[in-house]
Amino acid sequence: MMNHNHQGFTLMEMVVIVAIIAIMASIAIPSYQDSLRKSRRADAQVALVGLAAALERHNTINGAYTGAGTVDNDTGAPTIYPSTSPSDGSTAYYQLTIKSADASTFELRATPIETTSQKGNGFLSLNQLGQKKWDKNNNASIDADDVNENKW
Repeated sequence: MMNHNHQGFTLMEMVVIVAIIAIMASIAIPSYQDSLRKSRRADAQVALVGLAAALERHNTINGAYTGAGTVDNDTGAPTIYPSTSPSDGSTAYYQLTIKSADASTFELRATPIETTSQKGNGFLSLNQLGQKKWDKNNNASIDADDVNENKW
């Protein structure tokens, strides 16, 4: 008589494997999502710098920062640069706007789009002096709890 020795996993071994995979996923997924949020915020920072450069070119040609927006020709979505980040036509996560502009000053903003995973991530701001601000606590203003020392 032949003795067949079947080898396989027991139910207990399978439960332990599934539990280990679940624990690993519960750690990895939030970390991955946080990395995506940071990457998208970095894209918006680059877009703000690009918009600032476009506004500086506009100022050189026109003698003022005014006239580059869609609202009253001075503020709102820019007419001289893409109005979303990323600007490559993929899903937009930030809306770029000219918050204020006059002959010698401007403030630009990148605001998270509410229907995306960036919702609640706070706006980014950049002005003509290169001062960078981030509404880190997402209360619609820059205050002492936010990053406000030329860092994003």
